[in-house]
Amino acid sequence: MKLNKLFLLMAIVAFVGCSNNQKVVQESSTLSGLKKSSFESVVNGDSTHLYVMKNANGMEVCVTNYGGRIVSVMVPDKNGEMQDVVLGFDSISGYTSVDNNFGATIGRYGNRIANGKITVEGVDYQLPQNNYGHTLHGGNEGFDKKVFNAVQPDSQTVVLTYVSKDGEAGFPGNLNVKVTMKLTDDNAIDINYEAETDKETVVNLTNHSYFNLSGNANNTVLNDLLMINADGFTPVDDTFMTTGEIAKVEGTPMDFKTPTAIGERIDNYDFVQLKNGDGYDHNWVLNTKGDISQLAASVYSPATGILLEVFTSEPGLQVYTGNFLDGTITGKKGIVYNKRTAICLESQKYPDSPNKPEWPSPYLKPGEKYTSRCIYKLSVN
Repeated sequence: MKLNKLFLLMAIVAFVGCSNNQKVVQESSTLSGLKKSSFESVVNGDSTHLYVMKNANGMEVCVTNYGGRIVSVMVPDKNGEMQDVVLGFDSISGYTSVDNNFGATIGRYGNRIANGKITVEGVDYQLPQNNYGHTLHGGNEGFDKKVFNAVQPDSQTVVLTYVSKDGEAGFPGNLNVKVTMKLTDDNAIDINYEAETDKETVVNLTNHSYFNLSGNANNTVLNDLLMINADGFTPVDDTFMTTGEIAKVEGTPMDFKTPTAIGERIDNYDFVQLKNGDGYDHNWVLNTKGDISQLAASVYSPATGILLEVFTSEPGLQVYTGNFLDGTITGKKGIVYNKRTAICLESQKYPDSPNKPEWPSPYLKPGEKYTSRCIYKLSVN
């Protein structure tokens, strides 16, 4: 009898141990080390989760439906070692406890709108003023803080949807938004944006991933080589607002038509645009003119050999070099994010286009469909 009890006890211990091991395997199922359970939460009454995409090459992209955010991007470097090349947090609590845009889907209007004012069909609307008196990225309660509905139709696709109600953040119209993120077998993150409205409004959706191609956010991006396929850019004043001018890049520190180290001219504050932006935080007027088959920009890390290429259907690209990361945020793996440890490449309409009718229009009417596409392609060179 005692022997039978001993065997029963051993069996229970073995079962519990096996269950714990299975749990560990499940919890460590992402290459980036992220735990799905750390993203299981409820924010403003809606459930949040982590979605994992993998392609045939072993590349992995993790996405959360909180803010429609890219949380991690695992790609091989020149030595075949996998590197996580975007900044972010290990859990939902990291995203909700600190005001940030890491990896987020930005809307309704990416970038700035002057004084938070737009006019639609002759009606003036006042939007939240959350950045030097202007509206930045849809205000302080933009899409980056909304919980999207998410489905994963296959192992390489996540579809995010959100209904932005009429009057949300001051914008007119019920806006139905759909964002499809697909991880392709040529190691690209292909993002398609769609939106429809029942009342005329303005729309400018983008992704705000912070890239560090060294795979180690202790490093800055200043040695990385940046190329931007643009002859012009939109200058800003000391509140980061576009002046309405389109200036030539030739002969200035804004000229990246050939690959140039990001840090080579970034501190040349004699050039007033770098002083105004505290570095690069500007919109470039792309030569690609909406042709997604043409290369819009690229970033190359000599340290890892990882090359990021950007293709977009949009006329502009905001390039931001992490100038306001200041060591107050601790991200994945306990790494403190310091100044210029990442670069953002945000496909977009030009900033403040609703108030500059000579620029590509961000207006969307009922019966029309807003579409935008951006591809972030990664490879080793």
